[in-house]
Amino acid sequence: MRVVTSLSVVVLAAAGVGHAVVTGVDADIDRVNPFKDMKNRPAQGDGMNVLLVGTDGRERISRAERRKYRLGGLPCRCTDTVMIVHISQDRKRASIVSLPRDSYAETPAHTDRRTGERHRPHALKLNAAYVEGGPQLTVRTVENMTRVKIDHYLEVDFTSFMKTVDELGGVRICTVRPLKDSHTGLNLPAGEHDLNGGQALQYVRSRHIDGTADLSRMQRQQRFLAALVERATSSGVLLNPMKFRDVTQTVLGSVRADKGFGPGKLVDLGWAMRNFSPSSSEFVTVPIGRMDFPVKGIGSTLKWDAKKSERIFRALREDKPLAPHHTPSKAVRVDVAPQQIRVQVENGTTTPGLGRHIDHALSATGFNTTGVPTNARDRSVDHTLITYDPGWNRSAKSLAAALPGSRSRAVKGQGPTLRVIAGSDFERVAKVRAEDARHGEARVVTGDEVGCP
Repeated sequence: MRVVTSLSVVVLAAAGVGHAVVTGVDADIDRVNPFKDMKNRPAQGDGMNVLLVGTDGRERISRAERRKYRLGGLPCRCTDTVMIVHISQDRKRASIVSLPRDSYAETPAHTDRRTGERHRPHALKLNAAYVEGGPQLTVRTVENMTRVKIDHYLEVDFTSFMKTVDELGGVRICTVRPLKDSHTGLNLPAGEHDLNGGQALQYVRSRHIDGTADLSRMQRQQRFLAALVERATSSGVLLNPMKFRDVTQTVLGSVRADKGFGPGKLVDLGWAMRNFSPSSSEFVTVPIGRMDFPVKGIGSTLKWDAKKSERIFRALREDKPLAPHHTPSKAVRVDVAPQQIRVQVENGTTTPGLGRHIDHALSATGFNTTGVPTNARDRSVDHTLITYDPGWNRSAKSLAAALPGSRSRAVKGQGPTLRVIAGSDFERVAKVRAEDARHGEARVVTGDEVGCP
């Protein structure tokens, strides 16, 4: 009993200190009321759902930083990022669902905050809900689309984002290929990087790196959040009252939140997250059923896959993991999805059936093989070789990751099909994967999968 009593005193003392250091911050939070006069809302589920919205506010960023991190121009007051963050009832799991800003949405009837004009329910892109009706219409639209009741609203701008990262001492991210975006100034070689606030903002904002635009950007945002959780939980911030106060002041000093998201809730979350690890968080992007869904007067939108999306939102409503039987994938993460890579296999040895074995193994991990392996002219090849046209060098890197120990050689004019010439050193085909929401996949990953190895 003495041990239990002592532990109780420690817990209460820690909670008391936590409450004391964040109570003073409450007055600095810019409050909004996104739930005003809302009716016919979804039923309350277990756990807590926070709608996390990222806007492009930059008023408190210095001119020098604006130039350095390419933050020029006038803010459009748009929502570049929309996520539902679900904290489980037992406070042991965080589930983050990314909602593409260009998602096809149907908004309820509302009054346009810019013109005062009354609108009937109509179609728009998800990020336009914020432009027309601010936080309230954004919450109403998300609830209307997902049937998930939003408990709290948190709006983060460029300023609070940068300051938070700097207050934590930076965040470490890893990338399997060079990332370069002339619009944001991002220029990272492949490998491991410690990013400060400005660099982190470039990382999560970049959408001109490849043809997947916002979808690949959301995946980078998920990786960044996983790294942020890892940094916060491993650096002792949540166990150090003074450091917790400093980070909290930084975060909340330039955000907007609903009135219920106050000191008590923050202490509760901070105390619960002290045992969090990267594997405690799980991430998914809403599966896309149609990439270019045209809407008159709006343009091209992203149409969700109704059935697969509903499975995700039902898990949130029922406070269940996004993938109940999910185990961390051992697959190597690659830049180009194997489904996009055409492969012809040739047997460069005298081992019978080796070409067929490799063809089947590559097909099983997703590669688009010809299904008709052949024998190479030279049947005494020592080292497995991949030949590729220089224009398909990224595909060659993905294929090389699936063939550990193989060598690669560029062959000008070979065309889009990559060749694998099996050598006597062949050992195995490794599993590879690339996160890609374009094919309607609800690929759930945990923080330890998308973070640095």
